[in-house]
Amino acid sequence: MVTIKVEVPDIGDFQDVPVIEVLVKTGDTVKTETPLVTLESDKATMDVPSPVDGVVKSVAVKVGDKVSQGSHLLDVEADAGPAGVAPPEKIKESGHTTASGAPAADYGASGVYESIDVRVPDIGDFKDVPVIEVLVKTGDAVKAEDPLITLESDKATMDVPAPVAGKVAELKVKVGDKVSEGSLILSLSTGVVGAPAPAKAAPPAPRLAAPSAAAYAGSADIECEMLVLGAGPGGYSAAFRAADLGLKTVLVERYATLGGVCLNVGCIPSKALLHNAAVMDEVKQMGAHGISYAAPQIDLAKLRSFKDGVVKKLTGGLAGMAKARKVDVIRGVGRFLDPYHLQVELTSGAGRDRTGEKKTIRFQKAIIAAGSESVKLPFIPDDPRVVDSTGALTLPSIPKRMLVIGGGIIGLEMATVYSTLGTRIDVVEMLDGMMAGADRDLVKVWEKKNTSRFDNVMLKTKTVSAKATPKGIEIGFEGAKAPSMTQLYDLVLVAVGRSVNGNAIDAEKAGVAVTERGFIPVDKQMRTNVGHVFAIGDIVGQPMLAHKAVHEAHVAAEAAAGQKSFFDARQIPSVAYTDPEVAWAGLTEEQCKAQGIKYGKAVFPWAASGRAIANGRDEGFTKLLFDESNHRCIGGGIVGTHAGDLIGEVCLAVEMGCDPVDIGKTIHPHPTLSESVGMAAEVFEGVCTDLPPVKKK
Repeated sequence: MVTIKVEVPDIGDFQDVPVIEVLVKTGDTVKTETPLVTLESDKATMDVPSPVDGVVKSVAVKVGDKVSQGSHLLDVEADAGPAGVAPPEKIKESGHTTASGAPAADYGASGVYESIDVRVPDIGDFKDVPVIEVLVKTGDAVKAEDPLITLESDKATMDVPAPVAGKVAELKVKVGDKVSEGSLILSLSTGVVGAPAPAKAAPPAPRLAAPSAAAYAGSADIECEMLVLGAGPGGYSAAFRAADLGLKTVLVERYATLGGVCLNVGCIPSKALLHNAAVMDEVKQMGAHGISYAAPQIDLAKLRSFKDGVVKKLTGGLAGMAKARKVDVIRGVGRFLDPYHLQVELTSGAGRDRTGEKKTIRFQKAIIAAGSESVKLPFIPDDPRVVDSTGALTLPSIPKRMLVIGGGIIGLEMATVYSTLGTRIDVVEMLDGMMAGADRDLVKVWEKKNTSRFDNVMLKTKTVSAKATPKGIEIGFEGAKAPSMTQLYDLVLVAVGRSVNGNAIDAEKAGVAVTERGFIPVDKQMRTNVGHVFAIGDIVGQPMLAHKAVHEAHVAAEAAAGQKSFFDARQIPSVAYTDPEVAWAGLTEEQCKAQGIKYGKAVFPWAASGRAIANGRDEGFTKLLFDESNHRCIGGGIVGTHAGDLIGEVCLAVEMGCDPVDIGKTIHPHPTLSESVGMAAEVFEGVCTDLPPVKKK
């Protein structure tokens, strides 16, 4: 083992900076970049991160101590030192050391590692374990935690990761070799020979300037260990997880029910309407199968009631779970008073009408989950015939003609609903394609299937004027597909994105840094620049998706409770619940090209799927992407019915680093749409027997 002395890095001209929080204690396990202590000058707050993976051996500072560059903070016992930081007691001029307990390492005159020998770590009682895959080659650059080799015993398969970043200097094993704990795997170059002077520890990454925190001197009505601001999927998940971990938790929500935008006026009600639209569209197609029905009779009041019933069932369940966990729910609009106090203006009614009453909450730790709201265009009139996604979900009427401003997922999902109900749709989009983020081959299938839904799709075109008239909303356009005259619409849906609420909660009074656009920067533990305040969900950045927020919530709550949890997802799936559905996970082809990643692609067309053909919906396909360097799955996309349900297997494949054999050799049920994932993997391997033979080159 190597003991690393962690010191205050270069912090500019600051001297005698107070330690405002010590984030670890003796015995804690830390990862590289885990925040160790938080310092606060009169201009900024910063965390000092761990330079290595290891265990805290001793802590040399406490809250209130003043430190400067080079001050000793703590000692971390590590299996290997970090690149650029050599333990002084191990340096022997520019020679070689094999000190007991330390990895064999070469140090240059600069005192930085030039190379380290990477060995098999503690693998329990296993001996002579076969190497089944070598994932790198000489000359490859690797990052800390990148897998180097794969071992397989009779009970488990495991990867051996790189302890630090560097370049593979020499491989010492090959496939088929048998290794045990301590066996030499490879030599890893991590520094530069002959550097002219001792290397300084890298300064903390540039941070957004932190505001000076306010100081509240009043009393508190409520005290808690954990405060969560916002009760969307991220917020209520954070509160419930914190409560499960034993923290006395208060959850602040401005609306009457828990669940936020997603459950109340977003994901859930839209899916209720999309389900009904899908059934209506499917019934229309049954005539070709010899089964005909009369035209549907639409009762908007009943349809709204069904949608509202779905929402009520879910939000009611959340209220019950909050009560069961003894989470104290305070209804109102919350704003920070200082780093440990939040003031809540209580609200009532269905919306967020202020009652005039206020409550002050004192907290020890906080998680900000304040979410986002629909972007409003400045020239759009305030008129009931102009709606955002929330307004569109109320189904005020079935308009004859509707404009959707924005060709993203939200706009296209609502266009699907209204089109099925009988509305003629126009879409205007500034970019050169709809459904940004998805690969174009997926979107083309959707476009072909939905040509009849739209009268006009105006790409590379923007809305420049809007006027409310007795006959409708008069819209003016500019751009490549702009009509020569203004157009009149019965309903206009503005779906041009969402703006986050970071600038609406007085976060600066808590000392929390917020960008001009309202985003709150966080580390991998979802920690803000203020050590005891965390942030999750839309407010920390793209993608603004409920399932991302939930996972971030669990990390934040666990980190706040002292656990070593990190948000380190390899993929975050996206789904357009249109007809057909479009879903993707991991890297897209466009991202691979932009990042210079060499990849292989395999596509299984649903025209060869027995289940898709039997369903009368064989227009789709399943696509998998593999890294050419190691054949691990790095992404995939599906277009077709139920694509959103099918993409889960691709998510798991990316997270697990599956290769095509792992996926293809997994027996899938037949006949199903899910087997298209396995068959796409077989296509990549050239062993698929459900497609014509591949012509040999």
